[in-house]
Amino acid sequence: MTILQLSKYQLILFAILILAIAGIYAGIFQDLYFSWMDDPNYSHGLLVPVISGYFIWQQRQKLEDLEVKPANSGILLILFALLVLFAGVAAQEFFSRRSSFVFLLAGIVLFQFGWQWLRSLALPIGFLFFMIPLPYIVYDAMAFPLKLFVAKFSVISLKLMGVVVWREGNIIMFPQTVLEVADACSGLRSLMSLLALGVALAVFSQEKMSRRVLLVLLTIPIAILTNMFRVIGTGFLAQYYGSAAAEGFFHEFAGMGVFVLAMVMLFACSGLLRKVWP
Repeated sequence: MTILQLSKYQLILFAILILAIAGIYAGIFQDLYFSWMDDPNYSHGLLVPVISGYFIWQQRQKLEDLEVKPANSGILLILFALLVLFAGVAAQEFFSRRSSFVFLLAGIVLFQFGWQWLRSLALPIGFLFFMIPLPYIVYDAMAFPLKLFVAKFSVISLKLMGVVVWREGNIIMFPQTVLEVADACSGLRSLMSLLALGVALAVFSQEKMSRRVLLVLLTIPIAILTNMFRVIGTGFLAQYYGSAAAEGFFHEFAGMGVFVLAMVMLFACSGLLRKVWP
């Protein structure tokens, strides 16, 4: 039996499950939307469901021909998702509440359509995790060592360029001004968006799984390296033109320019992989 041969009972049950999800998660989705709008680290969140839907659209012909074998084991995954949801509500923890939706979606697919369907939809379902902001305790734990790393090697580069500079932690000091390597300059903000787009690019552009994994891993050094360029450029301007030249418009423009540069480097790596690793 394929999806086009589902009984009326199965279609009604699936519709009821979708309506139940909409009712349970309405408030959670609303809060998630506001997070995308307010948190620059996750402004890419709006694109994630669209890209996930396109993944499904790409294999629509395969899904039409795929046999439907409902698996009762999906009930266990649904119960686990509801447990995660209730735990998140009880603890007032956003990440658990939001991530429970992904587990619930996987459980419904398994319960309604079976293991073959879940394997086929593993990528678009798993990709939805990229739209969920990390807990800030995790984000800060990742951002702080990155800030120190970027500050350290940016100062080394500035000294090689002849700039008089010294460093204390993530604070970069010049004779005339002091700059701080904040979270935005650590590379983690770029990395959040770049990882999501890197996965999408890897799926679209690379056929071998090994090349896909390598391209996604390359997003990490690319994000860090491009943000080092941002810090070096800011420090250079601050040294020779004053702190005012490194703030305001330049700071905002540099943030956008860094992400564009990271995307160009990622696309270049994708093309290079196709040429040197056929």
